[in-house]
Amino acid sequence: MKLDTALYFITDSTGFEKDEFLRRIRSALEGGVTIIQLREKNRTTREYIDLAEAVHAITVEFNVPLIIDDRIDVMLAADCEGVHVGAEDMPVAVARKLIGKDKILGATAKTVEAAVSAYNDGADYLGVGAIYPTTTKVKTVLTSTETLDAITKAVPIPVNAIGGLNASNLGVLKGIDIAGVCAVSAIMKAESPKKAAEDLKQAFEDIRRNA
Repeated sequence: MKLDTALYFITDSTGFEKDEFLRRIRSALEGGVTIIQLREKNRTTREYIDLAEAVHAITVEFNVPLIIDDRIDVMLAADCEGVHVGAEDMPVAVARKLIGKDKILGATAKTVEAAVSAYNDGADYLGVGAIYPTTTKVKTVLTSTETLDAITKAVPIPVNAIGGLNASNLGVLKGIDIAGVCAVSAIMKAESPKKAAEDLKQAFEDIRRNA
């Protein structure tokens, strides 16, 4: 599958029954999401694998890669397209060694030094942020747009902005050569994930066009 990080959707199943969670993922895909990360911090390994398989069955229909947050075992068990490692997760070089050269490997970077290191260790793309405070339960440290811009200039792989982003606040990213934006709540909690995805994708295309 092609790696296109223009609209990177990170899931959060908190508060949703499985059927509604899967419905929202399908709706987001219909709205133009180009890559999905399944992020589950509080499930057992078996539950995580079962959910990954269910989500993967949908993403395959849309020819969109499914990335598993942190858990290489879950990625392999569900035969997903890749894994994403955070700053406190498995080192990028170790993850690349374990998953092989054909799987997608994403990494989080908050400094230029971390970004260059992740690229040298085998990362295919980077997530950089948080640009704004977030409502997710993941620990976040705000990253300046100046740092984001410097990272895009320091590595040749796709760099995505993440953290509190929605269709109305992407203006701060104008002029920065990012490959895409990541969203959690803006899509996951929207009344219509499809429309939220459409609006966010259009907003990103607008700032890229007018850069």
